[in-house]
Amino acid sequence: MATEPAFIGALDQGTTSTRFIIYDRSATLIASHQLEFTQIYPQAGWVEHDPMEILETVKVCIRGALEKAKESCNFTVTDLKAIGITNQRETTLVWSKSTGKPLYNAIVWMDVRTSPVCRRLEAELSGGRTHFVKSSGLPISTYFSATKLIWLLENISAVKEAVAQGDALFGTVDTWLIWNLTGGAGKGVHVTDCSNAARTLLLDLKTLDWDKRTLEELNIPVQILPRIVSNAEVIGEIADGWPLKGVPIAGCLGDQHAAMVGQRCKKGEAKSTYGTGCFILLNTGEDIVPSQHGLLTTIAYKLGPKAPTNYALEGSIAISGAAVQWLRDGLGIIKTASDIEGLAESVPNSGGVYFVPAFNGLFAPHWRDDARGVLVGITRFTNRGHIARATLESMSFQAREVLQAMQADAKLNDSGEILLRVDGGATVNNLLMQIQADILGAPVLRPADIETTAMGAALAAGLAVGVWTESTIFVNNETVAAKGVTMFYPKIEEKQRQERYDSWSIAVGKSFALSDLA
Repeated sequence: MATEPAFIGALDQGTTSTRFIIYDRSATLIASHQLEFTQIYPQAGWVEHDPMEILETVKVCIRGALEKAKESCNFTVTDLKAIGITNQRETTLVWSKSTGKPLYNAIVWMDVRTSPVCRRLEAELSGGRTHFVKSSGLPISTYFSATKLIWLLENISAVKEAVAQGDALFGTVDTWLIWNLTGGAGKGVHVTDCSNAARTLLLDLKTLDWDKRTLEELNIPVQILPRIVSNAEVIGEIADGWPLKGVPIAGCLGDQHAAMVGQRCKKGEAKSTYGTGCFILLNTGEDIVPSQHGLLTTIAYKLGPKAPTNYALEGSIAISGAAVQWLRDGLGIIKTASDIEGLAESVPNSGGVYFVPAFNGLFAPHWRDDARGVLVGITRFTNRGHIARATLESMSFQAREVLQAMQADAKLNDSGEILLRVDGGATVNNLLMQIQADILGAPVLRPADIETTAMGAALAAGLAVGVWTESTIFVNNETVAAKGVTMFYPKIEEKQRQERYDSWSIAVGKSFALSDLA
């Protein structure tokens, strides 16, 4: 008897682009459409997105992927069983409940305008920077949604008025997308999933509910917050006016958590996603592991309302692939992002140049929002190739810093050797992957499908509607990972590796306390 056709869609709304991908029953990609959108920089250190432009890219990408799917295989829309959503985390929006219009641009996760808010909270609260770590697993930082929301409440009159009138809704990008996709004003479902909620500073990691004490201390009204759901459950149906009307939204995860599912990371396994930033997560199972070395304690995933919660240690690196975009758009030394590999290969090494891309401060393990980018070691010998290579090395040095902290917190591997699973767009760069193995001094494993973020969202949605079971998703993880895998092994000696890392550490120190020059 033939198996009934079944397809799952994944809406991947990232920091610089939106994609919609369609997978078949075997979780094979059959169609995809991607569109970049505008990055808005009102001031140094400020980064915004137009929420309405994001919605338009979603519409365009869904339509584009549907057209491609119809051309490529025996696909019909009625065979699409559900979609999953994955998104850039921490980016913060407030909009009108009655009109559906945003009351301000989305403040992006890497924006540092809330530094004064953070300093004030650190001074006022008894625990200083770590005051909320016990409940949320997170330090006070410009990174997280709560400080952005406080800034909006204190500085934007339209937000203040809407809150006073009971007409304001808060959400991260997942919430904004779901609310609009399910009907918007008067009809939209106002929810967030537990992984995105875990990035706001407002969630109690143990109860998976908004922490009342935190809300009181930060003066954030609970009525503007969304309801929290798991990562795999039917949330609502896509409304009239959108492509895919009537299709269930059945999965939702922040991008890094989706990548963990896409990489099939079980307890004790780690992955690193190279995108705009770089994010390394270690699944710690049902144990909440506090960090003593500058990492974050967060949720890995919860695949159903009654499923156990898997937690994680995370090392968040603000700037990774975004540094390559800066070489392209800011300096103009490459025409496309892919050009960096050839340019970096034109030199045998970085020529003693070290680049710390602290454009908006440094996240893990330093947590210095006063840091700014530095390029050191420049001589008359330095050329474009050296800067390109130093940019790739900056990603790898930052990953090593985080992995060392992770080992110290959780004893990632008692033998001392790490197998790093990697994914994300930047991993197509073979030179970057080799540099990562060299600087780490350990193997790097790249799967055949590097877009594991979208894959994770699709797997969660398919799980919720019965296309897959959890056992089929996680069974034979080694077999799944082995298909089309590329392995990169270290090629340099330990002495050279350590010398370069020591020089990098010196360069990092030079990036501190430079925000007053911005």
